[in-house]
Amino acid sequence: MKPAPDLHIAVFAKPLIPGQVKTRLIPSVGAETAAELQRAMLWKTLAVARDAAGEQVSLWVAGDPEHPTLVPFRDAFAPTMHAQRGDDLGARMRSAMSTLLTAHDRVLLVGCDCPVLSADDLRDAATALGEDRTDTVFIPVEDGGYVLVGLKARSGPELQKAVLDAVFGDIPWSTDQVMTQTRARLAAAGLCWVEQPALWDMDRPEDLRRAEAMDVLDRRIRGHE
Repeated sequence: MKPAPDLHIAVFAKPLIPGQVKTRLIPSVGAETAAELQRAMLWKTLAVARDAAGEQVSLWVAGDPEHPTLVPFRDAFAPTMHAQRGDDLGARMRSAMSTLLTAHDRVLLVGCDCPVLSADDLRDAATALGEDRTDTVFIPVEDGGYVLVGLKARSGPELQKAVLDAVFGDIPWSTDQVMTQTRARLAAAGLCWVEQPALWDMDRPEDLRRAEAMDVLDRRIRGHE
């Protein structure tokens, strides 16, 4: 399927340093395996993003975007590489969104913790975002957060700011209240949003067992066989 010409997908990640990623899995699988699992999820996320958006994919890194652990991903998928900027997750997402919306009509921002996110999920989100009444789109996850948020460029700076404020301001990030509080802020601002069916992140040992039972991850990524 041909990618939408006005769509850009931003992937949020961090350097894949053992001991610093997938930390809740470390007690059960060890730091090296936890990092390997994160590598596999980032690989899959970039692959489905390229499938949905073609070359319009960027990788936003909490840390050094030139870190050696990210070189195989840069070489394989050729995303534009950026450092995340901001004091918390909301500020970092807002900064990336604000930058990208100056150049693209629709932007989807995704994390790399969901092993079941598909290119069709991304296309469906882009389609929903293209509806006139839709201000933003989400794919929630079962733990109360979301794996995807999508915004579109607005005609005036005040409206653009109002949407950014509602989505990224005053949210208790990394808690089970993220999506609940986001809904409340959007409703209070009179904005229209779309939620796709909830997916799930892989953070805990039971999530890993679920992923293995579904056979949704391939750890044999290029450069790490």
